[in-house]
Amino acid sequence: MTANRKALVLCSGGVDSTTLLAQAVAKYGAENVYALSISYGQKHGCEIEAARAVAAHYGVQQRFLDLGAIFADSACSLLAHSDAAVPAGTYAEQQAEGGEGAPVSTYVPFRNGLFLSSAASMALSLGCEVVLYGAHHDDVAGNAYPDCSMEFVGAMNRAIVEGTGGELVLEAPFVALAKADIVREGLALGVPYELTWSCYEGGEVPCGVCATCLDRAAAFAANGVEDPALATGITRG
Repeated sequence: MTANRKALVLCSGGVDSTTLLAQAVAKYGAENVYALSISYGQKHGCEIEAARAVAAHYGVQQRFLDLGAIFADSACSLLAHSDAAVPAGTYAEQQAEGGEGAPVSTYVPFRNGLFLSSAASMALSLGCEVVLYGAHHDDVAGNAYPDCSMEFVGAMNRAIVEGTGGELVLEAPFVALAKADIVREGLALGVPYELTWSCYEGGEVPCGVCATCLDRAAAFAANGVEDPALATGITRG
């Protein structure tokens, strides 16, 4: 355990950030970890409920931000005010239809850059030395989400280090990993995946056909286990 260091984890309530939170608690101790959960006008606002449950499970302090106003003019299909439907199918299938190298319709404009900038300011105020971000390789494949790439993480880290006089760094330990690798790590850590939420639709139960539902199912299947959230029959309202 890393004594006397504090970390802030961007915690959406999904598989990746929950695994990252578990790692942070193991490394720094729950008393030294903060979870930051952000509302941005997303259709699946129930993920904030999942983030609350995850933070409570690990006994970490949690902070919340509402940045929805910044995306008020975006037509992104992930946003509640948008008339566009969340597409079914994998990211690869969506990009085959929309054009190679183009972000998918659920890409929220520079969302993660905004999140990380906000997290950096909050982390400094809380006396943290590191911001932890759960971006992973599957999300950037084909440039589906350009603000999840290794290049983006490196650029944001340089900006954060420079802008904080070296007091704060950004770490994204999953950026080169597939989601199946993250689930494997989480299963070893005993992560309570039954508390998490991933579906973009934000209904009472996961839709099972949006890209993040499909990615999640494939990650658990690759590890030979049933998704605990589905096994327990948990619903969100």
